[in-house]
Amino acid sequence: MPTYLTPNRHGYSVRFSRFNADRLAVATSQFFGLAGGGTLFILELTPDGGIQEVQAFQWTDGLFDVVWSESPSALITASGDGGLQLWNADGESRTSTPQSCYCEHQKEVYSVDWSRTRQEQLMLSASWDCTIKLWDPHRTASLSTFLGHTELAYSAMFSCHIPNTFASVGGDGYLKVWNTLGHQQRPTAVVKAHDAEVLSCDWARYEQNLLATGGSDGMIRGFDLRNFSVPLFELRGCEYAVRRIRFSPFSPNVLAAVSYDFTTRIWDFQRTPDAIETIRHHSEFNYGLDWNALRCNQLADCGWDSLVHVFTPRSLVST
Repeated sequence: MPTYLTPNRHGYSVRFSRFNADRLAVATSQFFGLAGGGTLFILELTPDGGIQEVQAFQWTDGLFDVVWSESPSALITASGDGGLQLWNADGESRTSTPQSCYCEHQKEVYSVDWSRTRQEQLMLSASWDCTIKLWDPHRTASLSTFLGHTELAYSAMFSCHIPNTFASVGGDGYLKVWNTLGHQQRPTAVVKAHDAEVLSCDWARYEQNLLATGGSDGMIRGFDLRNFSVPLFELRGCEYAVRRIRFSPFSPNVLAAVSYDFTTRIWDFQRTPDAIETIRHHSEFNYGLDWNALRCNQLADCGWDSLVHVFTPRSLVST
């Protein structure tokens, strides 16, 4: 299993490149994100089964999330100082500073996403100031600010299929769905997803109306956009908070999650509400998770133990 150590930096987010199957980015922070700076690592899988550092970028505050853009070398990070940073990771640039910075949030930015439909090229940020902001990467001022969560906004994710649509979750326990073209900037659908903080959400890759949420209650719930009244499924197994969830880009019924119980778990939610595999290779909170869309069933995760792992779950080897 390829593993990389980010010395004195604690992992918060990992994302595979959309263009290069061997490349991934990791957002990290000093001192568990409580103080100090952050480092964005650009890593590459090597033919001998290892991981090597290609580039590293330093920021003055902790980095909590990262996402690749539709350009092969451009990434966006979210930081503890309330900002977003656009980086050029082409491997040839000698510039160690961001190409652009976007600074409007009043508190930590915990989530950043890039639009996933070809009709739009936009960014989305969710912050502990309870707001979500929509950005054009070519402008330093946000396009819109969405108010609706009464507690910390933990995650906001664009729909994979429906243009101008995103979902958000927060400390108030709600899942909200929004249309970016709405003049009143009010959610189009709202559900009390958990009786606890909701830390993560994701859209299914095969079914445009299916979303899932992960809460600090250790539960994962699936919802149909057309009928929010009752969850489609509930998945159990995590002993502590579910930090991040991701639907598989290869199997319509498979979902992965990382948790504060140090585990990465895999579910087939059509077969059973229990995890079909539990992976225990971290010794601290497990924070980051991503599927490699260019290599079947390959996952990466990262945690506060400064380790980044790239692996294929045994339960998915034959699928």
